[in-house]
Amino acid sequence: MNLEKLRQAEADFLSQYPGGFSHPDIQAIGKKHNVTRMTEQTQTLLSKDAFKQTGPVLDSLIKIVSRSSMVSLFEKPKFRDYINGLDRDEREALAMGFQLMLHGKQEKGFDMVLDILARGKIAKWSLMTITPLYMRPAQEVFVKPTTAKNVIRYLELENLEYKPRPSWAFYEEFRRQILDMKQRVDPSLSPSNAAFTGFLMMTIGKG
Repeated sequence: MNLEKLRQAEADFLSQYPGGFSHPDIQAIGKKHNVTRMTEQTQTLLSKDAFKQTGPVLDSLIKIVSRSSMVSLFEKPKFRDYINGLDRDEREALAMGFQLMLHGKQEKGFDMVLDILARGKIAKWSLMTITPLYMRPAQEVFVKPTTAKNVIRYLELENLEYKPRPSWAFYEEFRRQILDMKQRVDPSLSPSNAAFTGFLMMTIGKG
């Protein structure tokens, strides 16, 4: 990681927006994404107990994706239609995958969800990472392809090669480095991991 470039990005951002994410202009931008509200809904709709019923929990997944401002408008209906078209066994497997990813063995769940979404050609980074982010906004990360590529290139992050097909290995390492960088800048830049990657997007390159 090029720490000098990160520190320069931090200085530039705080110079333009004193107080970081408490600055009025940034708060206005943040309202469009409303991570706090989406987090509350996700933690309720996708709680451990919610996974006792496959149908309702998959409906909740569709609802969360459809309401997210960070998921492409093109991906939302594809996700909805694909899930609604799955047979009973596939629906139960998908629900189990999300349950593990959110509440159990995360890597196993990630791979299960990836496998099922890949069959429908909708294994996108946004669909794989949006629910973990909302479930644990201070621990998980949202992988936005263009932003991820720009961050890796500009900050010279090692051991990371972005690929369109999601993988646990990339996610785990990208998350580790994002959390590491977050500790090296002013806390006002990271009220959540979504905010921190938003800061990177705004200072390093548009996603």
